[in-house]
Amino acid sequence: MVSIQCDFVSGGDNLIIIWNVGTGEPLMTMDDHLDLIYNISWTYNGSLFCTTCKDLRLRERLSPHEGIRPMRAIFTREGNIFTTGFTRMSQRELGLWDPTNFEEPIALLELDTSNGVLLAFYDPDTSIVFLSGKGDSSIRYFEITEERPYVHYISKFSSKEPQRGMGFMPKRGVDVSKCEIARHSRPRASSGT
Repeated sequence: MVSIQCDFVSGGDNLIIIWNVGTGEPLMTMDDHLDLIYNISWTYNGSLFCTTCKDLRLRERLSPHEGIRPMRAIFTREGNIFTTGFTRMSQRELGLWDPTNFEEPIALLELDTSNGVLLAFYDPDTSIVFLSGKGDSSIRYFEITEERPYVHYISKFSSKEPQRGMGFMPKRGVDVSKCEIARHSRPRASSGT
């Protein structure tokens, strides 16, 4: 068995290129995206990836969400695909899909009517998804399990300031003595100086 370190790049040219990091050579190029690529997610073991695009397709399935607003997709540790998107009536929606059978979702939940695109940050160690949208003043937590209803609401963190973006710290930065499982940071407003 040969192990190759690789990474992918996508840009304004609607191409996805997977590179061999060690040699700097492209391993594969995908040119079937008709519009802007929103996100790319690898499976836990790195054997597959999924993409979402402005053309409203999650590759392998046309429009898992009926709305015309942007969607996002990530692989769970179990190999399912977790998506965020919008209904036809512009309600934000979550979906959990089996990539081998896109006929029916494993779970589909409507959230609210905010217009901010939900960004999902998935922790494979705990199977918890953290959801936040630009302009939202809260972060919601959901646990993905193998029992019904599959996507379980846990809680939410609320702030007085709306989110402008956020990023998660690597696991080595959490304080386990305080039972932290994740730590995120968000951009601070500039003071103008």
